[in-house]
Amino acid sequence: MTAATRRKTRYACLECGTPAPKWSGRCDGCGEWNTIVEEPVSADPVVVTSPVSPAQPITEVSGLDATPLPTGISELDRVLGGGLVPGSVTLVGGEPGVGKSTLLLQVLAEPARRGATVLYLSAEESAQQVRRRAERLGALHDNLFLAAETNLGNVLGHIDELSPSIVVVDSVQTVFDPDLASAPGSVGQVRQCAHRLVTMAKQRGIAVLLVGHVTKEGSLAGPRVLEHVVDTVLSFEGDRHHALRLVRAVKHRFGSTQELGLFAMGESGLEAVADPSEMFLADRRPGIAGSIVVPTLEGHRPLVIELQALVAPGGPHPRRSVSGVDPGRVGLLLAVIERRVGLQVLNLDVYAMAVGGARVTEPAADLGLALAVVSSLSGVPVPADVVVFGEVGLGGELRSVGGVERRLAEAARLGFARAVVPRSAPAGNAPLDVLRVPTVDAAIELLGLRE
Repeated sequence: MTAATRRKTRYACLECGTPAPKWSGRCDGCGEWNTIVEEPVSADPVVVTSPVSPAQPITEVSGLDATPLPTGISELDRVLGGGLVPGSVTLVGGEPGVGKSTLLLQVLAEPARRGATVLYLSAEESAQQVRRRAERLGALHDNLFLAAETNLGNVLGHIDELSPSIVVVDSVQTVFDPDLASAPGSVGQVRQCAHRLVTMAKQRGIAVLLVGHVTKEGSLAGPRVLEHVVDTVLSFEGDRHHALRLVRAVKHRFGSTQELGLFAMGESGLEAVADPSEMFLADRRPGIAGSIVVPTLEGHRPLVIELQALVAPGGPHPRRSVSGVDPGRVGLLLAVIERRVGLQVLNLDVYAMAVGGARVTEPAADLGLALAVVSSLSGVPVPADVVVFGEVGLGGELRSVGGVERRLAEAARLGFARAVVPRSAPAGNAPLDVLRVPTVDAAIELLGLRE
């Protein structure tokens, strides 16, 4: 009589991949509830084999394999450092409806027109739905192959049969390996499917793009190992109520993570934004109290955006409403204005926003937000030819930020004549009049914003 062998399993969190000794209602790693699931553990021993290729001096390793191939989409190529590298795996994350599938269909369209074989594997939508989107985008081409598959074996079979140069898998969380007992989207499934796809990409020299879901906090869903095994992680951001879309590289093994790509969502898909600063300021009305212009930096790219603030009488519980700016920084700046400048704002309702769907998180926008609040409070508008930037400390002092010359050059290009900056900002050949001030109070007095 033989005893039945019990299959080994373990418990792990669906969101972050943190292992657990047993099931529990809350994950100790990320704090999410009801995300602990059971998954099988492979008991196969590790077999030591001879290496396929011997180790060699690094000076003899060719760098040609890492040469990027342009996608034909200028803003995406900017973020990727020139294009997609053969054999690389790129994970594209973003909220539902932001336009991930639209972007990737457009990525496949250009190489298909040039005669390359490309493959779009839809694991969420039907083939008919994807075709209708491709018709709207003008992406129909005989070299663009389409299949609706969720089974990993069938996905690899299509790749083996076509030998495409670029593959899109939309999305990796809905693909499953039938050899695993766990459900699609579980930690084990996502890890296994991603590992198999990465291995295939490296062996065949195929550029693979994986679509990833995001959590309600905006981070990529699934185990953290998913981000570690891929070469590039792109964050695709945007508000579905605005046309602006932003692409950032959170991780990029083949280049910088300091670039930003900007698109505008239109009827015919995503269009590259050649001059984002001009777009942000297109509908600006100079002479409005509470409005101010701030040159910001997204990586290496300068963007000139408009910040607005509105101060209104509040009740017993003053309201704070922000959009596109950090609510924590707004609260800090209100406290500085009250204690260091002497203006009562903590008992008022305060609304603050970055116009046009932009998001500003860098401390360089502190001075702009503070002056916008004071301008709204006094009813005195900031002069239309002025830009401001600088970090505000708890003592009301202004601290310098990076990229001063790039910020000033972009502001001057758009026609601004004066810039209010921290006193310690480095000197340079600024193409406009630079006004240096030591504190927030001094900036208020310089611009005449007090009542």
